[in-house]
Amino acid sequence: MSQSLFEDPFWPRASAWLAGETIEPIVGRLAILGAPVRLGSITPGRTDLAPSAVRSILRKFSTWDLENNIDLRHLRIADRGDLDLSESRLEEALAPLSKAVKDALSDCDAAVVLGGDNGVTRPVVHGLGRSLARCGLITIDAHFDLRDLSKGLSNGNPIRALLADGLPGENIIQIGLQPFANSRAYHEVALEAGITVIPMSSVREAGIAAIIKQALDDLAGRVDAIHVDLDIDALDRIFAPATPGSRPGGFAPWEMQYIARQCGLNPRVRSIDLVEVDPTQDVAETTVLTTGSCLLAFASGLIGRSFEL
Repeated sequence: MSQSLFEDPFWPRASAWLAGETIEPIVGRLAILGAPVRLGSITPGRTDLAPSAVRSILRKFSTWDLENNIDLRHLRIADRGDLDLSESRLEEALAPLSKAVKDALSDCDAAVVLGGDNGVTRPVVHGLGRSLARCGLITIDAHFDLRDLSKGLSNGNPIRALLADGLPGENIIQIGLQPFANSRAYHEVALEAGITVIPMSSVREAGIAAIIKQALDDLAGRVDAIHVDLDIDALDRIFAPATPGSRPGGFAPWEMQYIARQCGLNPRVRSIDLVEVDPTQDVAETTVLTTGSCLLAFASGLIGRSFEL
């Protein structure tokens, strides 16, 4: 296809929106921040390449949310680029990433953090800028991420580290946990800490709409700010070849998109991370496309907080 046919003034692209294209009225402001952390990953890979891959894939999306009658260009983007974290261990990334998120939220309604691996979740929660007792965390993940801390920080223990930091277990809701992807020992850690554990079987029984509504309503009534950890390995393996932790039986892309939009709609949700994507392992851009669509769905929800067009 020639460049002249590819560029259509009546088909505005999400990539142009990311670059600053807007239309009136402007109803909100969303920060985008890349956190290419990878050195703490249990499975070595190139998750540090994910932020640029997600930004690039937006050229394949429009700004028009047909289902909800929303144009994303009513939302102003503050793309703060990528932090220089690709060669930093998680212990070293805590302070700069937490500060970057806190700074972003000082003049934006919400922030999307593009990982990197799942280790970024802990710094982002600290970046909410509130006492941990007043913070809530929803994880959409096949795994507990409650591994032992004795060997240091990794993408397998950000939730365990947050518990150690003082985040109350009752302020954590974990959705999408899968059989044969976790251990009894870490399940017991979750239950002892008071974490709400919702496995995939419960999601299938009740439906994702009911599950995410209950989780958001529960936390919104008890905390000041919520972070959502949207681990792309919660997807069914067939939809996520670029996430080493994905397994058969996970979410479908439409369910992840639905979750992202519902989180965008909730005013208590201040941040969301999209993590665990290694673009070098992708097939036909399947995983990166889904990750980009979740970013757009969250943005659509953020606009929906203000008004419906």
